[in-house]
Amino acid sequence: MSAAIGADEHYDVVIVGGAIMGAMAAYFLTLDPAFTGTVAVIERDPSFARSSTTLSAASIRQQFSFPENIRMSQFGLDFLRGIKERFDPDTEISFHEGGYLILATEKGLPVLEANHRVQKAEGADIDLLDSAGLAATFPYLNVEGLVAGAYGRSGEGWFDAHAFLAGARRAAKRQGAQLITGEVVGIERTGGRIAGVTLADGRRIACGSLVNAAGPRAGRLAGLAGIALPVEGRKRCIFVLHCRTELPRLPLLVDPTGFWIRPEGAYQICGAPDPVEDRDPGEDFEVDWPLFEETTWPNLATRIPAMEEVKLVRAWAGHYEMNLLDHNAVIGPHPEFANFYFMNGFSGHGLQQAPAAGRAIAEWIVHGRSISLDLDVFGYERILANRPHAELNII
Repeated sequence: MSAAIGADEHYDVVIVGGAIMGAMAAYFLTLDPAFTGTVAVIERDPSFARSSTTLSAASIRQQFSFPENIRMSQFGLDFLRGIKERFDPDTEISFHEGGYLILATEKGLPVLEANHRVQKAEGADIDLLDSAGLAATFPYLNVEGLVAGAYGRSGEGWFDAHAFLAGARRAAKRQGAQLITGEVVGIERTGGRIAGVTLADGRRIACGSLVNAAGPRAGRLAGLAGIALPVEGRKRCIFVLHCRTELPRLPLLVDPTGFWIRPEGAYQICGAPDPVEDRDPGEDFEVDWPLFEETTWPNLATRIPAMEEVKLVRAWAGHYEMNLLDHNAVIGPHPEFANFYFMNGFSGHGLQQAPAAGRAIAEWIVHGRSISLDLDVFGYERILANRPHAELNII
């Protein structure tokens, strides 16, 4: 495609968003021998101080209700386990396979059991424990009201998101991707194609293809092209705790009341959704301290009595990229603007699925389809049709 009129630069692929999604797309594009073009990754804040990637709980699981989500995370698992070979031997992401434990009351049992059947069919190492099994395996739990828990024996855990992102960006750059600092404020369309972008500093960059990897800002970015995308941010607070009582083999525990908790070195981190969240937080990164005092801590102390005596060490807030339609990702090309690609709306499981999403986007651009995994269920067509495919295991 010819460069847009007045463009300062031209790249075959422009990726908007330089955190883990954009970095993984650039990594797999530049890794593909069949791709001989140029790639630019545009990121408005290369410090990533407010990135969903670096402010997340940085975990990976196979406990989903959709087979495609399980398969994406399984590829992410393989990628993390082989990170030194994929990036470089000095990459250290401190991957700890401590497992997930998703608890259920009688009301939630049918969904937990149905999800477990899907997970086992996909080869996930998930055990379904009854309340007696939970008490025996995790003696610090108060199992009152619980009837079951799905526990990941292997293939689930947490890691260093900062190191993962840094390694991905280094690898993409080493393979030829150009990393550009700037904020996209305009998208130029020519007929049925995206021609380029305009940055806040006035630069105009032409492109052959445009990839939306803008995280919680993805809906706004799509809007610049006149494309509706129901993806926006939701604020999530993460609290760092110190429990005086040892909690051996504490996994990433997800309670029916909504809170989650996992180890973080000598401490624990936990969080819960705000029960009244109903707006895009914009640039609000203030910690909601009452959320811990009034909701999270009481529920936490009920489930783990040792947490009645806990020290709140610190906290931070980040933005969770939510697909308002169905809490599932939107991946692949726009059906009308064929050179506009989505990798958005992962609703809390983007970091773990970024390797699979990046590979899929690269395959779509280079080969015209996702070869490694069939991800058609996540296509933009369902957005146009207002036809949700809801993921039931959202944390």
